Amino acid sequence: MSEACWDVVVVGAGAAGLFAATAAAERGKRTLLLEKNTRAGVKILMSGGTRCNVTHATDVRGIVRAYGRQGSFLHSALARLSPDDVVRLLASEGVPTKTEETGKIFPATDRASDVLDALLARLHRSGAHLALNESLRDLRVEGGGFQLTTSRTNRSASRVIITTGGRSYPGCGTTGDGYAWMEAFGHTVIAPRPALTPITTHEEWVRDLRGITLPDVAVQVLPQDCLGSMSAKARQRNALATDRGSLLMAHFGLTGPVILNVSRVVSGHSRPADLCVVCDFLPGISQQQCSEWLDGFCRDEGRSQLVTLLGRRLPRRCAEMLLARSGLPMERRGADCRRDERLRLVSAVKGLAIPVAGTMGFKKAEVTAGGVSLDEVDSRTMQSTVVPGLFLAGEILDLDGPIGGYNFQAAFSTGQLAGMSA
Repeated sequence: MSEACWDVVVVGAGAAGLFAATAAAERGKRTLLLEKNTRAGVKILMSGGTRCNVTHATDVRGIVRAYGRQGSFLHSALARLSPDDVVRLLASEGVPTKTEETGKIFPATDRASDVLDALLARLHRSGAHLALNESLRDLRVEGGGFQLTTSRTNRSASRVIITTGGRSYPGCGTTGDGYAWMEAFGHTVIAPRPALTPITTHEEWVRDLRGITLPDVAVQVLPQDCLGSMSAKARQRNALATDRGSLLMAHFGLTGPVILNVSRVVSGHSRPADLCVVCDFLPGISQQQCSEWLDGFCRDEGRSQLVTLLGRRLPRRCAEMLLARSGLPMERRGADCRRDERLRLVSAVKGLAIPVAGTMGFKKAEVTAGGVSLDEVDSRTMQSTVVPGLFLAGEILDLDGPIGGYNFQAAFSTGQLAGMSA
């Protein structure tokens, strides 16, 4: 066969593409991996603050559960490559991993480059050919196979695996190239939108608190116009998204894992500015318990200031903010705090609403929500049900999970299954 003819061509040398090409080549398939960048795995190198959160400390059921309604699509892929398999694979390549308290699994060295080097070593051993700085310009079905026009030449393939990613971190080259090809083939593409991206607000007080991290906050995303008429339980039932975890105040608004996890409903909303993020700053206690805690303080430590009480559980600047948002002076003492003032303070602590402006968009998004409809992909093989011989894996699919290594796991597993099936 000439250099123009291949059994399998994989388009996109990211997380899914590296696994797909390696798996196909290990089956004896003459495999080409195309990458438009000058190096493979650019997004891997950037991920997790250059540490690369490779997977999560859970079993297959935990991964499926984390994806919600999309999770069942991953059963076959995870059967081929589970979280434990990823850990063992990296260890066999000389990259031991560590598990943090949150369940996130990183390379023990905290270097994403070690993960990429391991995946590239596997790729080269498999016999797959990696073509860098070669972008796909056109893809057509012809003669029972595929004709590919690239920036360098024309190539043909019996099977094609598309692993071009979504539109998150466009600086990595993930600019949504694959969507147009899939639509041309007749695939349904669910409108791509940013996910795992920071949320912006115009509230000045949030900007004033920039740099403050709150390790445990429960958040809800709700329409602003329903706040006054809903009880706490009703808000919980009607929330567009809920999560609990670490929150970071920033000059643009809100970020941190708990915010990133709910951001997809903001970016997917037709009018994001109609929404708000409701924060419970003490999710470990109920509203009743919070009220009793405050009442007891005012009764037993009446000479102390309220900011002292809040400062026992929250950063001082955050405590001052909550008093200000409740209309209370900084010097207010417990003994001087009226019941209506205590109720306002408890409401702020347990349900402070922050108006939303929007999100930071794809530029800061870690993943893309939306993509090729899962209804048009055979989850047992990752083959398109629209175009025989065409396989899809990774972020190009309408498949996005929470922060914590879930998205890399899905990319690795769907890539592995596609390569074993093509």
